[in-house]
Amino acid sequence: MSEGDRRLIVGPFNRVEGDLEIRLDIRDGQVAEARVNSPLYRGFERMLPGKDPRDALTIVPRICGICSISQSAAAARALAMACSMAPTPQGERVAALIHAIENVIDHLTHFNLFFMPDFTRAPYAGRDWHGAAVARFTAMEGAAQRATLEARAALLHVVGMLAGKWPHTLAIQPGGVTRAPTARDQARILASLSAFRRHLEGVVFGAPLEEFIALTSTDALLNWQTGDAGLFLRIAADLGLARLGQGAGRYLSFGAYPLEGGHGFAPGLWRGGALAPLDTRGITEDLSHSWMLGPAAHPSQGVTDPDEEMRDSAYSWCKAPRLAGETMETGALARQVVDGHPLARDLAAQGGVLARVAARLLELARSQLLLEDLARGIRPEASFMSGPTTLRDGVGEGLVEAARGALGHWLRIERGRIAAYQIVAPTTWNFSPRDSAGAPGPVEAALAGVPVQPGEETPLAVQHVVRSFDPCMVCTVH
Repeated sequence: MSEGDRRLIVGPFNRVEGDLEIRLDIRDGQVAEARVNSPLYRGFERMLPGKDPRDALTIVPRICGICSISQSAAAARALAMACSMAPTPQGERVAALIHAIENVIDHLTHFNLFFMPDFTRAPYAGRDWHGAAVARFTAMEGAAQRATLEARAALLHVVGMLAGKWPHTLAIQPGGVTRAPTARDQARILASLSAFRRHLEGVVFGAPLEEFIALTSTDALLNWQTGDAGLFLRIAADLGLARLGQGAGRYLSFGAYPLEGGHGFAPGLWRGGALAPLDTRGITEDLSHSWMLGPAAHPSQGVTDPDEEMRDSAYSWCKAPRLAGETMETGALARQVVDGHPLARDLAAQGGVLARVAARLLELARSQLLLEDLARGIRPEASFMSGPTTLRDGVGEGLVEAARGALGHWLRIERGRIAAYQIVAPTTWNFSPRDSAGAPGPVEAALAGVPVQPGEETPLAVQHVVRSFDPCMVCTVH
């Protein structure tokens, strides 16, 4: 490196589960190259072979205490396909309700507890919004944080009612859900959702949700002034967060909340400014820069064989998922772009920090309306479970959307036992290392060009970009 250039190893970044380390090569005051390392190996995929396939419903939710329902839903769908089963329509509806609540809570928690506290830092003390950020988002003390914890705790009562507990519920099964809600339960669910709407409208948005959902452009969004969303948008405009950490513009969604007649949010790809159908046969996991052994393969044919020698050409335990050879960004922005919301598609034209965080806010508002619709559609007199699960040899693919994006489980059953089980998590997509062509993963690419101020050892701008992707590293390396 020439004089004035330097290399930083920064991390752990996380305010949620797992380890993350990023090597930054800095030239002329900005990131020239980034390499993302997931330094923790866990090996859930190696625990599953040889077990009864139904054991996956108990084991895989333990991958993560943050998005355990997403893991459970993916496992149930993979097992249902392998056993030629289908959930009942009402069972699917309640499973979607449980799952959507987890994702909503993730979004609310990320905004208030993981992302916004960075703007309370001392280097921002001269900004005219800093005092408001300190009052709202200071860790352990901010008024917004206290309100968030109360609101999420109240909403989780619905999960307790329908799923028995959170995390790690066994309520979601291949044939539906284990508890049939009563008319009284339905009334309680709707009351809880009404209370959560009051929190969103009174604290987060400062206005009716429908008004935020009606926004169609980035310019209109940046004119939003009320609630904590308004404070974020004021900060984003001042710091130029729209241009910071821009992505490649390729977005993947497996489709959120499958229901009779369609999805809550549609599946598909957004590439080159156009929508394309989803074909999961094009997914491969490249291992060239991972501490894993084996060739690049589709997850249904993949293996998890750790390289104990940790060869020098690799730098992460994370595999490198690609679709048709290309990186894909996943998450709320991807879901809303694929689903066709005009604000999301306008945001995607820049695809930076503002786009990712604003898309979570948009999805938070839209998901509340979806939750209300799901709850109103419960029919207590209907069947909520088909079955029982009859084991047979087969293969299954379970595709769902966790809060952080596309989550896939691939299962093969032979002689009544799990012969193979592979998982590709959202953060595996977003935080992947380079592939055999040298193409960086989405976060690595987004960090290129990010400014680094003199003397910064953990650059603030880098933190904003990384946290805009909302990493959950234990899921990455499952």
